Amino acid sequence: MNTPLPATLLADLRQLLGHNLSTDDGERLSYAYDNSRRQALPDAVAFVTTHDEVEALVRACRQHGVPVIARGRGTNTTGATVPVNGGVVVSFERMNRIVRLDPDNRLAVVEPGVLNGDLQKALAPLGFFWPPDPTSSPWCSIGGNLACNSAGPRAVKYGSPRDNTLGLRAVAGTGESFRCGTYTTKGATGYDLTRLLIGSEGTLALITEATLKLTPKPSGLRTMRATYEDVGSAARAVARIMAQPVTPCALEFIDDVALGLARAHGGDSVPVAGAMLMIEVDGEPSALDDAAHAVAQAASGHGLMDLSVARTAEETALLWSARKALSPAQRTISPHKINEDVVVPVSRLPELVDGVKRLAAQHDVLIVCFGHAGNGNLHVNLLPRNDAERTRAEACLHELFALVISLDGTLSGEHGIGIAKRDFMPLALSANTLGLMHRVKDAFDPDGILNPGKLLPPRL
Repeated sequence: MNTPLPATLLADLRQLLGHNLSTDDGERLSYAYDNSRRQALPDAVAFVTTHDEVEALVRACRQHGVPVIARGRGTNTTGATVPVNGGVVVSFERMNRIVRLDPDNRLAVVEPGVLNGDLQKALAPLGFFWPPDPTSSPWCSIGGNLACNSAGPRAVKYGSPRDNTLGLRAVAGTGESFRCGTYTTKGATGYDLTRLLIGSEGTLALITEATLKLTPKPSGLRTMRATYEDVGSAARAVARIMAQPVTPCALEFIDDVALGLARAHGGDSVPVAGAMLMIEVDGEPSALDDAAHAVAQAASGHGLMDLSVARTAEETALLWSARKALSPAQRTISPHKINEDVVVPVSRLPELVDGVKRLAAQHDVLIVCFGHAGNGNLHVNLLPRNDAERTRAEACLHELFALVISLDGTLSGEHGIGIAKRDFMPLALSANTLGLMHRVKDAFDPDGILNPGKLLPPRL
């Protein structure tokens, strides 16, 4: 049971925010959960519109020891925005201005509530894009992308938010404002606080403005689809593709179980195969044939069944149909899907895929694997259909993470840690490393008010 907000704090916040502060039960319930299906009721929801409001709000909450939880659009799958200790949810959805587009310097300055999709639309007429493109890009916010370092398929060539953000403006848990980073693509002045804040899930500071690095939009794109007799052959093809000079802008892996689900949902446009790769290369049209040929050569080898190349937009859409059908297909199987986004070195993908197959058989749990194979980042989806399978899936999850760590991998590529994977952090990081992280947290947020209970496990 959460302690209600102190009356003096509530009065201060009402004076600061007016009607942009809500304690309405329905409004609080709307901000009690995210895409993780976890839920906890906040004491209030603050719809901030300026940096100064954020600073004043954090100072006031710190004075009373009240938790502050930053929130974008709630697409996170790990419970990172669920207010487990109550407090004030700070929604950035109304702080959504594109402050500046500067193609000459290849940068954009935006507020955290700007939707990823809206930014891409604004950049398209200028011939630029911001590379991070998570599946939820039409409705997820830039602030949320930064909080979890959410990337998407293009990361294989263009990198994650950490690689595509120049600087930030933020408010620490002390209520102090600061700027970090630069407006330039090179800089060697002090510690890199920008990269530190990205992926910190709102536990160190609340980001109020981001300077993003833009990339010129390629004028040509070529899409290919390769099917294989088995998942091992496809996984080995990924390693070959990533070992040659042409880096694809997307390299997606779909296993046999996923293809079966997609075919049941999407029909005959989804091929019958043991595994499939979706591959895209981009660049100038004059160079695309050579680039596509190099990637196709690497994709060929033992186990290849078919390699198709799209020449029109309609053919491209048809080739991607299997990937598009996956999410709705999974929802028909299990409302209790456990969606993990583990990462291993690309050369060890075959071992990961084989290991997941063994775990699925050992625990008698349906597991679907697909995702961003070019980074070694697979989405391993456990699909329990009843209580018994849910119990077995939880045991399987522990062994999955142990397998990933044994392959020199890590727990998350883009979903973050939140609540869901917090207790597994000691498996991935040493006690000394976690101790340093706790001390970094103390420096930014000495009273522990920013998103408590997330990312870092409790001190031993």
